[in-house]
Amino acid sequence: MAVPQNRVTRSRRNMRRSHDALVAGNPNECTNCGELKRPHHVCPSCGHYADREVMARGNEVDLDDDAA
Repeated sequence: MAVPQNRVTRSRRNMRRSHDALVAGNPNECTNCGELKRPHHVCPSCGHYADREVMARGNEVDLDDDAA
């Protein structure tokens, strides 16, 4: 089992962890509908990517009403 030769000081430990912080997202505005979306991803509200429709957005179907 590995055992450290010397104690790692609080300063050195925290300096090593300085790059581990979480970064907030960077949302962009969709060119088609204006909603916020993640960069380089399909817009979840309209289904467009790079000024073309890549995912057809149909009407949501409620399965409970159709099954009855």
